[in-house]
Amino acid sequence: MRAVPTWIDKVHDRDKIEQCIYDLAFKPDGSQLIVAAGNRVLVYDTSDGTLIQPLKGHKDTVYCVAYAKDGLWSPEQKSVSKHKVSSKITCCGWTNDGQYLALGMMNGVVSIRNKNGEEKVKIEQPGGSSSPIWSIAWNPSKDEHNDILAVADWGQKLSFYQLSGKQIGKDRPLTYDPCCVSYFSKGEYIVMCGSDKQASLYTKDGVRLGTVGEQNSWVWTCRVKPDSNYVVLGCQDGTIAFYQLIFSTVHGLYKDRYAYRDSMTDVIVQHLITEQKVRIKCRELVKKIAIYRNRLAIQLPEKILIYELYSDDTSDMHYRIKEKICRKFECNLLVVCSQHIILCQEKRLQCLSFTSVKEKEWLMESLIRYIKVIGGPPGREGLLVGLKNGAILKIFVDNPFAITLLKLSTSVRCLDMSTSRNKLAVVDEHNTCLVYDINTKELLFQEPNANSVAWNTQCEDMLCFSGSGYLNIKASNFPVHQQKLQGFVVGYNGSKIFCLHVYSMSAVEVPQSAPMYQYLERKMFKEAYQIACLGVTDNDWRDLATEALEGLDFDTAKKAFIRIRDLRYLELINSIEERKKRGESDNELFLADVHAYQGKFHDAAKLYKRTGHQPRALSMYTDLRMFEYAKEFVGSTDPKNTRMLMAKQADWAKSSKEPRAAAEMYLSAGEHLKAIDIIGEHGWADMLIDIARKLDKAEREPLAKCAAYFKQLQHHGYASETYAKMGDQQALVQLHVDARHWDEAFSLAEKHTQLKDLVYVPYAQWLAENDRFEEAQKAFHKAGRQNEAVKVLEQLTHNAVGESRFNDAGYYYWMLSMQCLDIAQQEVEMRRKFEVFQRLAELYHVYHSIQRYTDEPFSSHMPETLFNICRFLLNNLTKDVPLGISKVNTLYALAKQSRKLGAFKLARYSYEKLQELHIPSRFQEAIELGSLTVRSKPFHDSEDMMCYRCSTTNPLLNSQGSICINCKQPFIYSSSSYEVLPLVQFYLEDGVGDEEAVCLIDLEVPHTEKGSGATRTHTHTHARPLVSSQQGGSHFVPVRVSRAVLRSMSRRDVLIKRWPLPLQWEYFRSLLPDVSITMCPTCFKMFHSEDYELLVLQHNCCPYCRRPIDEPN
Repeated sequence: MRAVPTWIDKVHDRDKIEQCIYDLAFKPDGSQLIVAAGNRVLVYDTSDGTLIQPLKGHKDTVYCVAYAKDGLWSPEQKSVSKHKVSSKITCCGWTNDGQYLALGMMNGVVSIRNKNGEEKVKIEQPGGSSSPIWSIAWNPSKDEHNDILAVADWGQKLSFYQLSGKQIGKDRPLTYDPCCVSYFSKGEYIVMCGSDKQASLYTKDGVRLGTVGEQNSWVWTCRVKPDSNYVVLGCQDGTIAFYQLIFSTVHGLYKDRYAYRDSMTDVIVQHLITEQKVRIKCRELVKKIAIYRNRLAIQLPEKILIYELYSDDTSDMHYRIKEKICRKFECNLLVVCSQHIILCQEKRLQCLSFTSVKEKEWLMESLIRYIKVIGGPPGREGLLVGLKNGAILKIFVDNPFAITLLKLSTSVRCLDMSTSRNKLAVVDEHNTCLVYDINTKELLFQEPNANSVAWNTQCEDMLCFSGSGYLNIKASNFPVHQQKLQGFVVGYNGSKIFCLHVYSMSAVEVPQSAPMYQYLERKMFKEAYQIACLGVTDNDWRDLATEALEGLDFDTAKKAFIRIRDLRYLELINSIEERKKRGESDNELFLADVHAYQGKFHDAAKLYKRTGHQPRALSMYTDLRMFEYAKEFVGSTDPKNTRMLMAKQADWAKSSKEPRAAAEMYLSAGEHLKAIDIIGEHGWADMLIDIARKLDKAEREPLAKCAAYFKQLQHHGYASETYAKMGDQQALVQLHVDARHWDEAFSLAEKHTQLKDLVYVPYAQWLAENDRFEEAQKAFHKAGRQNEAVKVLEQLTHNAVGESRFNDAGYYYWMLSMQCLDIAQQEVEMRRKFEVFQRLAELYHVYHSIQRYTDEPFSSHMPETLFNICRFLLNNLTKDVPLGISKVNTLYALAKQSRKLGAFKLARYSYEKLQELHIPSRFQEAIELGSLTVRSKPFHDSEDMMCYRCSTTNPLLNSQGSICINCKQPFIYSSSSYEVLPLVQFYLEDGVGDEEAVCLIDLEVPHTEKGSGATRTHTHTHARPLVSSQQGGSHFVPVRVSRAVLRSMSRRDVLIKRWPLPLQWEYFRSLLPDVSITMCPTCFKMFHSEDYELLVLQHNCCPYCRRPIDEPN
């Protein structure tokens, strides 16, 4: 810090007597200065010290002056309020917001009051009246969180307090009586004057920094010009001194670390790349700073502190004290090395260890103008020194002898050495940048308008220099590249240039494009790559990669393309490198590939032709759809290549949504299959049939493709014509089958018997799908596929059960059983299936009525019919329950009908059985209510069932099944009402055949009525039991009849089930004369004749097997 006097004036009265200056005040804009001199008030112009005017009117000494900013007092008050205080007031000051007033008094007390005059805080100094408060000032800084009051008293102390009265820090002792304290600028510093006849500059914490101006008498007042660095002093002898304070930059730089002084007592170390900063508080005036590698040296007034980094990490910013040299030094420049500090004082250089031992000293022949550490091993670093007389020296700290590098004719301003130590850049006092070869002392080049210079630490041939508001970058011996830049260049690292402008250091990112292009113009690709690595744009990298590729420097091109991640060109380079490994060495061919990749197709074609690789050129043009250029390249002499071009052009037309043109081109090129594909995909049948008719029948593949497209387009006539031309009868049959043209298919099948399966099997499947099962069965038989017929019906049956269509399920199971019976002659297993399917058919047929009764609101069946149906079903469910049949529904229906018909015992049994099963919630309440109310009924059934063979009374439900409990004779039921019919089955004795038995029975011709195609028998005479003596037993004993018994039977009393082989006929005799019974000739189910006739009238078919009434037996 330096104080430069701007102007000085001395005030006298008329008698030439010096007038004491007690107070000063600036106009708020700083243009005028108000001076209290004796009993006069003087107004000065601050720019040059001219007295503008004296203000008279005071008869006594003026001790205080102030400039009104917004009036004398608050405008809402009519008069000034007055308050008594305990002692004489010596000074006062308002806080920044004007809410509080601090009063300094003669008794050593500071009183802080609000606007109403009420005392809020009282601060008492320990010295009391011996330490009168002579000056106070509030810190004007807006960055402070609290209002801070500086207090100077004549106990020779400086103190700081918060608005609350709390002291900040300790008292700062002074060596004089302070007369005035003022904050400098915006609160960063304090200016204070007094009995020591000078004004001093302090930090805002009270650390003395230096002298502003020395005078010959007490300095009573000092004020700071608003928003500037000017200070004015007022003295006892009438002197008014106006000073400008100039703060010099104290800083140091090493590579990307910059250390500088802040607030005069702090050091901030800034990492110029990462922008990290660390503050080191020294609490004393920082005089010099030096930084080198991991060392930082700070010179304070009475000592030098040596800091080091905590770690070797390049981004580490944590410093700790390594050594303290507690001595006062006077020096112009300070340099630090790994183990030494270098002090420069005019012509003398001293090397001291960190323990303050002087190890070396060099005395120069002229003043030292510049010094810089240029690196080296620890303890043996080299220094670059520039002298005023133009000498440039290199000094090693372990060598007492300096080495002269160069001797210039003018003074040295700035120096730097290249990274290899081979080149030296110098800026002389004429602002000329001179670059020398250190080994040969040759001047390589020089450039004007330079004030500082720096070599690039990452590139040997690059330097930059600044001057005249421009930054100049020079690579090798190429012309200088300029761009605007304010300040001084102090470092150059990669693409970053470190620039000091006024007091701030900044890292400027400088693209290295210009020098890179300079190298590219000379085809110096490797050097250009080194420059690009320092920092260029992606476009610059691409230009470098392209130029290197065209220059066949594949290594550089590859590295450059990797930078911009261009995989396409990297694949090209890799392929070229692989070809080189295989022995290819034709650079023109490689260059042709490069031109092709770059889009220079005509150049590439010329090179391909020159190197004898015409097919590559042709392939390139066709891939790019440049067919006209390809035709020019081929000419008209090569028909093979011309056809190939046509095919390629057709490919392009197809991809470019011109299918008709593409198809015509394919036909011209002889590519029939591709043409057919395009025509077929677009459905142009007329065009397709023309092609099919023109093709030879030997060309089976294109013909087959035509036929397939006709089939797809539903043009069966064209498809048939094409298959006929090919002679492919199998495909023709399949066409008719797929189109359901059965007549044509049957016609072909008759001519070609080996194709029978291809027709009848799909036909049968189609019939089955359309519910034409009998026709489907015949078709399966024709095709010899009985098993397939069974499988189709099984699937239909399963679906019907799953969909609760139990009537259909019963019918499908009957159909299945009959188909199994057809197959049973060849397969024994089918007979067992026949019996199973017959039983399932009857169970599902019966359950259909129960399911409708439980699931639908109304039923067409009488209660007796439902009662019989439920009993029949339960009597036959003694084993496993088939899928879909609900025992709960059956028992529930039986319970309800039993109660209606008075069979209370059976009803109670049904409710008890229901309690053992999982009951749906919809039946739960009804079943629970029914099971309770049925207990009030008598425990017996209203009627039982009688066996027509042995006349034994049977229970309504039999756990053994639908047989008599005595004779075990199976009951024969009506397939409509499910009442027990008065029929007994009998068997023929051994030796009596079916035909003979029928003849014996037919000896008496019965009276037969024909109707509905069924056999109806009327018994007019009372029939005796076949075996009246048959009694109970554990096994069923069938009734066997001899020829004599057969001869005695009436044909009207006998019903015969004429089963086909391998089954035997079954014979039944009616035992009640008045009961008319009808048997369906197809399914052999028995009915009461009246019921059968009614059902036939309703459905026009048998209710069980659905045989139409007009169908012959």
